[in-house]
Amino acid sequence: MRGRFIEDFEEGGVDISPGRTVTETDVVTYSWISGDVNPMHTDDVYAKASPLGARIAHGTLGMSIATGLSAQIGGLIGTAIAALGVEEWAFLKPIFIGDTVTLHASVLSARLSRSKPDRGVLVRRMDLKNQDGEIVQSGIMKTLVRSRAVYGTNSKVNDQ
Repeated sequence: MRGRFIEDFEEGGVDISPGRTVTETDVVTYSWISGDVNPMHTDDVYAKASPLGARIAHGTLGMSIATGLSAQIGGLIGTAIAALGVEEWAFLKPIFIGDTVTLHASVLSARLSRSKPDRGVLVRRMDLKNQDGEIVQSGIMKTLVRSRAVYGTNSKVNDQ
């Protein structure tokens, strides 16, 4: 798989990831890593008695899964330089254990840097959808991406 350069992204383009099912292991492991042991994530009896009726994934676990699904799309393997920020991220619906989510990444803009010709800024709307097509999380992610100008028109960036 080869990463795309900033020039390869077109405004309005949409990439859709493969699906990923959120598991009990995901939630338990994320609780341990993050230290967030809220009973909505860790206590089945408590969560069943809550208004949601079941345990849910952490909001930030969903966001992390979105970044992983973005990597699986493959468009930035070897060409992404750095994440620049996340804006307007919203947790719209719960993600339940057993939900299968996909990422729909829509290009809002892709522009070359004026001061550094070897890179550009990619801005994408990231919609994380569940198996019913409902948007469960959404926001804007900005990524610094290599430019073809420095690497040549026939450059291929390989997986590392």
